[in-house]
Amino acid sequence: MYDSGDDDEETAAPADKSDLHHTLKTLSLKLDDLSTCNDLIAKHGAALQRSLNELDSLKIPSESGEKLKVVNERATLFRITSNAMINACRDFLELAETHSRKWQRALNYEQEQRVHLEETIEQLAKQHNSLERAFCNTPGGPAGSSKSFSEGSFLTSKGENSEEDEDTEYFDAMEDSTSFITVITEAKEDRKPEGGPGTTSVDWTSADNVLDGASFMPKDSCKVKRRVRIPDKPNYSLNLWSIMKNCIGRELSRIPMPVNFNEPLSMLQRLTEDLEYHHLLDKAVNCTSSVEQMCLVAAFSVSSYSTTVHRIAKPFNPMLGETFELDRMEDMGLRSLCEQVSHHPPSAAHHVFSKHGWSLWQEITIASKFRGKTSLSCHWGAIHLEFRASGNHYVWRKSTSTVHNIIVGKLWIDQSGDIEIVNHKTKDRCQLKFVPYSYFSKEAARKVTGVVSDNQGKAHYVLSGSWDEQMECSKIVHSSPSSDGKQKTVYQTLPAKLLWRKYPLPENAENMYYFSELALTLNEQEEGVAPTDSRLRPDQRLMERGRWDEANTEKQRLEEKQRLSRRRRLESCTAGCGGEEGEAEKESDGYAPLWFEKRLDPLTGEMACMYKGGYWEAKEKKDWHMCPNIF
Repeated sequence: MYDSGDDDEETAAPADKSDLHHTLKTLSLKLDDLSTCNDLIAKHGAALQRSLNELDSLKIPSESGEKLKVVNERATLFRITSNAMINACRDFLELAETHSRKWQRALNYEQEQRVHLEETIEQLAKQHNSLERAFCNTPGGPAGSSKSFSEGSFLTSKGENSEEDEDTEYFDAMEDSTSFITVITEAKEDRKPEGGPGTTSVDWTSADNVLDGASFMPKDSCKVKRRVRIPDKPNYSLNLWSIMKNCIGRELSRIPMPVNFNEPLSMLQRLTEDLEYHHLLDKAVNCTSSVEQMCLVAAFSVSSYSTTVHRIAKPFNPMLGETFELDRMEDMGLRSLCEQVSHHPPSAAHHVFSKHGWSLWQEITIASKFRGKTSLSCHWGAIHLEFRASGNHYVWRKSTSTVHNIIVGKLWIDQSGDIEIVNHKTKDRCQLKFVPYSYFSKEAARKVTGVVSDNQGKAHYVLSGSWDEQMECSKIVHSSPSSDGKQKTVYQTLPAKLLWRKYPLPENAENMYYFSELALTLNEQEEGVAPTDSRLRPDQRLMERGRWDEANTEKQRLEEKQRLSRRRRLESCTAGCGGEEGEAEKESDGYAPLWFEKRLDPLTGEMACMYKGGYWEAKEKKDWHMCPNIF
């Protein structure tokens, strides 16, 4: 794998390292010698000065006194010059020592990079061999040249007779990510599936064309002109460690954080951002095949994470009873309402109605833990999506979010975990895997893979992509066990179709908290909203305007007001209730949401807050007398 030049460099490296250590040791010894000389000169110079002062105090002839004065001055000049020389030597050696450490770190880094590169080359060579074996053993066998690459790293190999438009590609999934191999083959109308033991096949029909162009839906042609920018984020410095060192192991929602760590949106508004790619669900309404519809639903579930890739700032924790509405019937064809239904633990209920024929609801409870170097956020609760005409009812849960390098280094966010989407009417399933990123991993960053299966467990589509960019689906035309002895399934598929692609960020997004076009409009002031709406929250509004000191003061006032309200509810429960009922009320502090109510979810068996109605009617009547004063 390596030529002789590489071998020479490998043998030279230890010698270079030894010489460097020897030089550093010599410099260190010389620094000690100079320091000793400096101490001796200072000691003897002070003794000489004392002796001259004693002579000056004696009664001696005036001529001798003048000479003694000259000697004293010269001794003083010698002492000053000696000190200057020693200081210059010390500065030089300190500078040399500093730069030697710098070059040592650079050398260590280059050595680590070289080792990592060698390991990567070795892994690529092994993958290449594995791909060749998979190619030879795959049903249909090698037919002329091929273009092959793994999903994590890319290798291209072309034979003498290869063509640029070759139609066969091979995806070798890593053992620690997916349990299948995908072989992409040419789409032919007259394809005859191969039969045999342990194989399944599906037909390519014109009905599948409903997926064509699913990702190319134009953005909403807004009938209402909305803002396209917010004030630039100010550059305030903050000692992160002074705050974080006392937070390790504590629940993040219970830590008083300055707005410096926030973005000027609440968690309710962040939850509403999941609807940015609602056109995927509008498209899914028209699917006659439930497995095709599942592909679009899976793409929608992945798209909700695309806004988080650069958004490492923390949204505001909503006040208890805080709401956020998104009334976009004209431009997006939907109405969305969120309410903060619990403060400890933080829990928000969400309900969406679309005029295009679907409804979505969820109650999400967020548990966040600070682990010193990382912050982990787990989202508990089921997400429901129902298509009203077909009755197809999908349920899934969110992945785990992790923010890395909290104390040192550049902050970055990752999503990880397995997600299962279930259609409870047809029993179709989609298994999605969010592959956690690692510097030493062979996988591509932010990778997502998945398989869509029917109620018999028969796989129909393979999904692949990344949660921050795009998702594709490939129709399976043949499946068989892997012949390499590993517990993998080989899926032969038609060329992939693009389901979803992320919209580009607005211009100057890096100075506007990396907000998307939808996010920029969420905190825009609107008339007619409830007095509990996040747009009316004063600390969040002050932060958006760049007045962070005032925002911090206002945030403390709101949090203290919320604590006082809770104490009053507890006192009321203690005074008005007794026995087990009183204990239960005390446990929940007697708070009841305004627009949502707890019900038993028949599909998950869990208690969850569901929309009970009344909000949009109250908005139409402009009657908000029932709303609490939380701001």
